[in-house]
Amino acid sequence: MEKFFKLKEHGTNVRTEIIAGITTFLSMAYILAVNPSILSAAGMDQGAVFTATAVSAAFATIIMGVFANYPVALASGMGLNAYFAYTVCPQLQEMGITDPWKIALTAILVEGIIFILLSLFKFRETLVNSVPANLKFGISAGIGLFIAIVGLKGAGIIIADPSTLVALGDVSSPAVVLAFVGLLIIGIMWHFKVKGAILWGILITWVLGIIAELTGWYVVNPEAGVYSLIPNFSSGILPPSLAPTFFQFDFSFIAKNVMNFVVIVFAFLFVDLFDTVGTLIGVADQGGLLTKDGKLPKVGAALMSDAVGTVAGACLGTSTVTSYVESTAGVAEGGRTGLTALSTAGMFILALFLSPIFLAIPSFATTPALVFVGLLMMKSVLKMKFDGDIADVLGGFVALIMMPFSYSIANGIMFGIVAWVILKVCTGKIKEIHPVMWVSFGLFVLRIITLVLHV
Repeated sequence: MEKFFKLKEHGTNVRTEIIAGITTFLSMAYILAVNPSILSAAGMDQGAVFTATAVSAAFATIIMGVFANYPVALASGMGLNAYFAYTVCPQLQEMGITDPWKIALTAILVEGIIFILLSLFKFRETLVNSVPANLKFGISAGIGLFIAIVGLKGAGIIIADPSTLVALGDVSSPAVVLAFVGLLIIGIMWHFKVKGAILWGILITWVLGIIAELTGWYVVNPEAGVYSLIPNFSSGILPPSLAPTFFQFDFSFIAKNVMNFVVIVFAFLFVDLFDTVGTLIGVADQGGLLTKDGKLPKVGAALMSDAVGTVAGACLGTSTVTSYVESTAGVAEGGRTGLTALSTAGMFILALFLSPIFLAIPSFATTPALVFVGLLMMKSVLKMKFDGDIADVLGGFVALIMMPFSYSIANGIMFGIVAWVILKVCTGKIKEIHPVMWVSFGLFVLRIITLVLHV
């Protein structure tokens, strides 16, 4: 342990690393309840997604711990899973495709392979550095708003309205009441620095829901999509089969819809790119792992771990696997090496045998987690500049508002970049446009043309 992870060199020990790994797991274990809930909306088997989520998280986190020796955990990314289920799949469904999630998984596989190539040739750093900071922060904050609105919709807190687009749902329903209670519980726990506050918020909200079911307030009605909240252990504790999602790719779509497929891949690629690098830098900074000039040692190994995890996740049947900012919770507990990551991975493996619990958790119990994660991502807006270069200001703002209001992460990225490039050209700053941004601009203009022509 000492020689492999260099514990003394990093000022830590085995006990500290294990506790830090468990802390990280508690901070991000909500994904085991949230991800199956979100991806099931795309038509995927909820049990298979649970297993895929846990296995891919354990696999990618082990790679990060062993090859990069970083205390960083990975799992299916929030925001990316929402884009998968609520943007990509509905658009493909409108085209008459019966299993759109298979095409989305194919796009994630391609994205992961591209990431592996970009990591090998060190292109990812160039891509990250070419996008202006305001756009990055606007995209991050926009994803936060998007995740929040997905959560509010899932609990029925906001509903569709023909005259105002959205309206307040039935505030007397158990789902709405308990979702708000859960959000307040997370807020209170967060204030008192309770480890795993988000996970505890989900679990407490779920238990309150079970009480509501037992007392008759929450009425089970499968025909209306209202299912029992009580876990069913009749099939034992073995994890659900991966068969429904394992290697379920659809390459036939690509040949006839090249442009649509490219845009899907690019959006996954773009969001994952900045999410990963931003997370790695944030965790490394908190753990004192950055060099004096602010660089991240072995960043190539860390980025490669992320890319390989994404490919593995696609093969297993889950959305893009990425580094988790919740890893900072473990770092705050003293985690400094890959042993922390291995400890987290071990917890994900143990969680596989608790699937009846995680799969019984309803969407209204995950709403508090989605809204609170949205809050945490919204903090990026504090780093945005709302004066100065109008291209940076308006480009970042357009990216931010288009995500929740068009209900699409991809639309936010697309319109943000298109606005930024056009404003740079019109204000005489064309030389400041990096070739990568020109490529992005060209792809998105083609995408807009396909939308106009309905092709």
